Formats: sequence, C-alpha cells, structure tokens
Amino acid sequence: MAAKLVLKNQVKQALAEVEERNVKNIFFVACGGSSAIMYPSKYVMDREAKQLDAHLYNSNEFIHRNHAKLGNQSLVILCSHSGTTPETVAAAKFARTKGALTVSLTNEEGSSLVQESDVVLKYEWGEEADALTTNYSVLYQLVFGVLKVLENNQKADLVEASLEHLQTLYDKAANAYALKAKDFAQSYKNEKIIYTMASGANFGVAYSFAICILMEMQWVHSHAIHAGEYFHGPFEILDEDVPFIILLGLDETRPLEERALEFSRRYGKRLVVLDAKDFDFTGVSKEVQGYIAPLVLNHVLRKFADQLADVRNHPLSTRRYMWKVEY
Repeated sequence: MAAKLVLKNQVKQALAEVEERNVKNIFFVACGGSSAIMYPSKYVMDREAKQLDAHLYNSNEFIHRNHAKLGNQSLVILCSHSGTTPETVAAAKFARTKGALTVSLTNEEGSSLVQESDVVLKYEWGEEADALTTNYSVLYQLVFGVLKVLENNQKADLVEASLEHLQTLYDKAANAYALKAKDFAQSYKNEKIIYTMASGANFGVAYSFAICILMEMQWVHSHAIHAGEYFHGPFEILDEDVPFIILLGLDETRPLEERALEFSRRYGKRLVVLDAKDFDFTGVSKEVQGYIAPLVLNHVLRKFADQLADVRNHPLSTRRYMWKVEY
C-alpha cells in the first residue's frame, strides 16, 4: 500500500510539471528492455493523441540525432532499471540542456539517472511487487495522465481503473499458461535460434523477448519480426523445423498477426502461439483491452523465460560481456 501511495504522488508531481509547461511533443528514450516497455505507450500516443507528437528512440541515438523539435516544449520520458545506464543518463542530461522536462522511471533511488532528471518515478520489481507499481503500469499511469491533463482524454480513467485489476489478470494468465510454459522449455531447450513475431502495441514484447531473454540472457540466436514485414522477406526462412513465438494482441493491428499466423501454420510446425483472446480480462474495460494486452503477454512470456532458463541450466542472470568488460 505504501509503494502505491508513493508512486501515485510521484505521478501527480510529474503531471503537475507537465501541466505547467506548454508541452507539444513527447520523446520516449531508453535502451534494451527499458526501451521495449515504451512501445505500447508509443502506440497509445499514436492512437489517442490529437495534438501531441510522440517519438521513440534509443538513448544514444536520441543524443546524436538531436531532433529538431526537442526543446522547452518537450517531455522526455526515460527509463533505466538500475538508473545507471550510461547512454540513458547522458540522454537525460542532454534533454535538460535543451530545456525539456525529463521524467525518468527507475527501480533504484539515488542513482545517476535520478540526479539528472526533473521528476523520478520509482517503480517496484520482483515477485513480491504488485503489478500496479511495476514499470509497464507506472508508464501507462504517466502517459494516460498526460493525455488526460493536456487533451482531456476520456480513456485515461478507464485505464486507471483497469490497472487496479492488473495483478489478478497477471496471476490468472500465468496459471492458464503454466503447463504451456513448461512444455515450451522442454521442447525448445536445445534450439539454436528462436524467432519472435508481433505487431502494434505488442511488438515491444516480441522485441524484448528476442534481444533480452533469448540473446542476452540465454545466448540463443533470435530476431523480432514485425508481422507486417513478415511477407516482405522474413517468411522465406520458415520451414517445418524453424521455431517461432507468435503473439496475437487485441489492438487494431491484430489482422497483421493473424495473417502471419495463418501462413506460418501452413508451412511451419514449431510454433508457439500466445493469444490475448485467451486471457480473462475481468475488470478491464473492453475499450482499453488492446492497450492492456501487451502487459499481460509480457508477464506470461517471462514465465516461459523462467522455465527455459531452468531446464537449460542457464540462469537469466548469466552474462558473458554485460557489466564485465568495457564497451
């Protein structure tokens, strides 16, 4: 309860700062998995914002690209779990030199990113954390809050109410897919390459699983394929032996994912399909289920990752280069 109250007050502070500024554009800035969590929010902005522009960049490119619209009417939202990602810390500092308002999400108080940010949202992490206080949810509270404050968006209240049920939704979905997660781990433990595929609000989940779970944490070759791009090159790699994890969400791009799945089922056999239609969305307004779906897909996929790491005897914490050598 204390964590929820603290976060609520932090979000209120961020929104008060936003309201004081004549914000015209938003930049989502981060690296790796912290960047991936921003994809659904970028999708939200594309769908819901009537006047605000939204952009999503890798932290280092954000600095070097030096967007012409970045200035004192910009809101820059950053994220680093440790608060020490050098590129993201530098991006926050760079944004402030341009006069932008910087709001950063992190799990660590007192970090370098905290020192370089105007407002900090300290999210919770781990098995004991309530879903409402974790990164995806906190980012949604901020983004929909901005839409409400600046554009009087009517879905903000629906999302806020829906997020109160997120933990229950997570638990139900994880239990429903528990056996499939174990089967996945046993069936795919020796694979040298596993592709992921999705579109729209869900693409960040596919991207994160590919680059963070499979490549970074399991040293398994992977690539996140956009379902809309599948038929413009990548589908040529498909055969009966090539593994794919295919995500189906509930947003407006679902037809792209369904088309990719239908083709894959004709010519492929090693397909793992996670469909948000299978989730119990009790307590979540139908109008915003498409926005909530990627959060649940991500939670379920993390259970798949846990099982895979266990059967491969390769803990998710194992690294070869990260934090060990200069880069």
